[in-house]
Amino acid sequence: MTTLDQAPTELAETKSRFALRLRIEHALTAGTVVSLLALWTLLSHYGLVNPLFLPSPEAVWSSFVEVLTKGYQGQQLHQHMEASLARILAGYFTACVVGIPLGLLMGLSTRVKAVFDPIVEFYRPLPPLALYTLLVMWLGIGDTSKIALLFLAALPPLSISAMQAARSIDLGHVRAAQMLGATRAQLFRHVFLPSCLPGICTGMRISLGFTYTVLVASEIVAATAGMGWMIWDASKFLLSDVVIMGLFVLGLTGLALDWAIRQFERFVTPWRFA
Repeated sequence: MTTLDQAPTELAETKSRFALRLRIEHALTAGTVVSLLALWTLLSHYGLVNPLFLPSPEAVWSSFVEVLTKGYQGQQLHQHMEASLARILAGYFTACVVGIPLGLLMGLSTRVKAVFDPIVEFYRPLPPLALYTLLVMWLGIGDTSKIALLFLAALPPLSISAMQAARSIDLGHVRAAQMLGATRAQLFRHVFLPSCLPGICTGMRISLGFTYTVLVASEIVAATAGMGWMIWDASKFLLSDVVIMGLFVLGLTGLALDWAIRQFERFVTPWRFA
């Protein structure tokens, strides 16, 4: 059998192994979810944990149905979700528009890095609530200060990941393209951007998580709608079933947005998933 004859067989075996590995991963994921739900059900059913701290799955589901149909504090569940998603997406996409180009420039120019990197690194570890008090003083208690806080939370992961992606480009690829007569525009499109996209997409996923992390902090001041506000308000009245339900809804929407970013990554970097 020649090498050409062996190639299709090896390709089929590789695809088969990949499919098997994917099925195993999916089975492990499903098993983990089912096991956690079973443990939760057993703990609540036998009263091993106070229902005030860990309500049963049935109680959480009942809270979901009630908030979905009757609302919470005068707002329907979809209105709380719309308010939160509007703030998250406004802050997140603004951070993408600013942070990704800024990070690429910081990776390409030491002077740009010297100007902006100290600013990003200084405020990056600051607690969100500490920043929010200052933003409220500057921008008021409306949505502007909330979106600004989410923007500031999302910016550092985006700019740092883009900067590292730009600095890790293989110079051999750049020189090879230059020897073939590539123009600056061609270098950017065919060498620079494809090399940076994986790191940028990773930064986008991390940044989205940071945005969700500070959502509650951004909605606890002068808000009347939003998932973070609903969770915070329910916690004041010890409504743990509403709190856990809100966390589940936030987590599921976060997974959906993360899935969308991963699909975008597959679209812009298809060679990594071939």
